[in-house]
Amino acid sequence: MFDGIENMLARAAFGIPAVKGIEFGRGFEAARLHGSENNDPYEMRDGSPTPRTNNAGGILGGITTGAPILFRIAMKPTSSISREQDSVDLESGTNAKLSVHGRHDPCVATRAVPVAEAVCALVLLDALLSYPAE
Repeated sequence: MFDGIENMLARAAFGIPAVKGIEFGRGFEAARLHGSENNDPYEMRDGSPTPRTNNAGGILGGITTGAPILFRIAMKPTSSISREQDSVDLESGTNAKLSVHGRHDPCVATRAVPVAEAVCALVLLDALLSYPAE
């Protein structure tokens, strides 16, 4: 129940700072579809059964389908920006203004792409090494 590829990828993705959500394949869009619209039918291609579409993001029932694994992560915006913000002073117990000084990234999403790709690769390699070949 907890060792499917989606579970493993989601658990690792949430280890990336600022990640607040993840979806696989068509994700939340699939909730608005009929099963017949979201199904990934198989066809024979070069002598092998191959999914014609990839609505599931390459994973069905926690097992990879052979199609590319597709997922998207949602990241929270950076809150440590130079604009003054409301906060509290814990020493005095009063409301206060907070102003962050120094250099901070206004958007972490662009730096997150190679991190998410590396996390995916590590999860897949770990899964591969965890299950002995038959």
